[in-house]
Amino acid sequence: MTKGVRYMLYATFIFTLMKVLVKSLPNIPPIEIILFRSIISLVISGSILMSKGISVWGNNKKILIFRGVAGAVALSSFFMLLQQIPLAAASTLQYLSPVFSAILGVFILKEKVKWYQFVFFTFSFLGIVLIQGFDSRISLEHTLIGIGSAFCTGLAYNFVRKLKTTEHPLVIIFYFPLVTLPLALTYSLFHWVTPVGMDWVYLLLIGICTQVAQYFMTRSLQIEEIAKVSILNYTGIIYSLGFGFFIFGEQYNLFTYLGMALVLSGVVLNVWYKSRNSYKEEVLN
Repeated sequence: MTKGVRYMLYATFIFTLMKVLVKSLPNIPPIEIILFRSIISLVISGSILMSKGISVWGNNKKILIFRGVAGAVALSSFFMLLQQIPLAAASTLQYLSPVFSAILGVFILKEKVKWYQFVFFTFSFLGIVLIQGFDSRISLEHTLIGIGSAFCTGLAYNFVRKLKTTEHPLVIIFYFPLVTLPLALTYSLFHWVTPVGMDWVYLLLIGICTQVAQYFMTRSLQIEEIAKVSILNYTGIIYSLGFGFFIFGEQYNLFTYLGMALVLSGVVLNVWYKSRNSYKEEVLN
């Protein structure tokens, strides 16, 4: 139970709470939710960085901006899914991100992907076919949005790893709202829905939860290899199934559960084999 492992476990649970809060705001446009989240994150990150005397602009500005854009597209797509399809199904689609993270890592981080990893990737994509094909609540459009969100998340993960030696974790987090805020504000001006009652509380909690979870996730990815900690993300499916059932009354058929199992099995096997090989290389060296 290293510090990196603990940080990823914290991040996974807090992110699941954030998903529940987003799903509890079906009448607020996803981009507007991101607007509030970005304002809160910008204020918190900027205040902490300035109090520590750390420049908010970072060193590798190009990669920081790329990370912000990738994260913005991934989050807006995912929030849209959370509002439209069952919680655990949306989470499962997002769990494809390590597949794309591994593939993109070949080009961005010069990491290697073994042939058997593509077998595991095939398991995951077959699972997506089952989920989309046997659950009428999940359309092809939803599936494509989920895959696109997972792709952008995998891209963001690689950028975080690339920035690990040059940037403070809060600087990486700061660039997300810095990039997202002007875009979300422009959209919201033309599609504004005024929050009422508890909506304001949920929006505040979404911003706080996301900020805290992103900090723990960023620190985890910076101090541990992706392969060693990304597997812990999948504990979130247990929380999503539980919250979905008890809070939103969501249930699934057998084929949908089988599809979820295939997605998770493919990703978990990939991460496990990669971790095992990394351990062997460390021992041999």
